[in-house]
Amino acid sequence: MARIKLEEISTRAPEHLKKEIVKEETATIVAKLNELQNLLYAEGKHSILVILQGMDASGKDGLIRNVFGKMNPQGVTVHSFKVPTAEELGHDFLWRVHKQAPARGMIQLFNRSHYEDILITRVHNLCDKDTAVKRMRAINDFEWLLTEHNDTVILKFYLHISEKEQAERLQERLDNPAKQWKYNEGDLKEAKFWPEYRKMYEDCFEECNKVPWTIVPADQNWYKEFIVAQKLYEVLSGLKMRYPGLKK
Repeated sequence: MARIKLEEISTRAPEHLKKEIVKEETATIVAKLNELQNLLYAEGKHSILVILQGMDASGKDGLIRNVFGKMNPQGVTVHSFKVPTAEELGHDFLWRVHKQAPARGMIQLFNRSHYEDILITRVHNLCDKDTAVKRMRAINDFEWLLTEHNDTVILKFYLHISEKEQAERLQERLDNPAKQWKYNEGDLKEAKFWPEYRKMYEDCFEECNKVPWTIVPADQNWYKEFIVAQKLYEVLSGLKMRYPGLKK
C-alpha cells in the first residue's frame, strides 16, 4: 500500500456536489442512524468506537453534535483526551484509553485519542523513535483486541483541513463572542508545527492501518458530516442486527 500523502488529498468536497442536496441526504442518514443506534443498544452484541483525529479547529465538536447529537444519549458516550494527569502518567500510555473502550451495545466517540501519544509527543520531542515504534505496535495490538475479543467495530477518521481554513477558524474564535470560549492561545503556537504534524499523521496512517483510516475533507462542514454519517450507516446496517425477542 502506497504511503498516504496529505498534500495530495483535497480538503474540499468534489465540485459537482451541491451543498443543499448533500445536507438533505445527511439529514436522511442521521434519521436512520438514530434507529440503528437503538437497535445496536437493544441487541447488545456489538460496539462501535469512533476515533476522531485532526488539527485544531478541524471541526470535531461540531461533527459530534450534528451527526451523533440526535441519538439516544443512553447509548452514545464521548470522551475527550486532554493532557495526561499525574495518575495517568504513572501507568502505561494505553491505561487511560482502555478504560474508555465501549461496552457491547454502545457507541463511544474519542475526541482525540491514543494517537496523541505518537503525534504531539513526537512533534515536541517527548517521545523518541524507538518508543514511538513500540507504541505503534501496542496500538495495533490494542485495536486488534477490541475488534477480535469484544466485537467492536473501530472507525478511524482524520479530519483533513487546510492551513488557510484553520487560520480562518482560529481567527473566528478571537472575533466571534459565541466562539471565544473555544480560544486557546496554544492553538496558534501548535499551528506553526503544521508540517511536522502532517508527517506524524502520515506515519500513523502507514504504521497503524490494520484498522483503516478514512481521510475526510473537512474544510466544508456539510461534506465532512456527510462522509462520517454515511460511513457509520454502512457499518451499522452491515451488522444485520435484530431486536431481541421476549425474555424467557
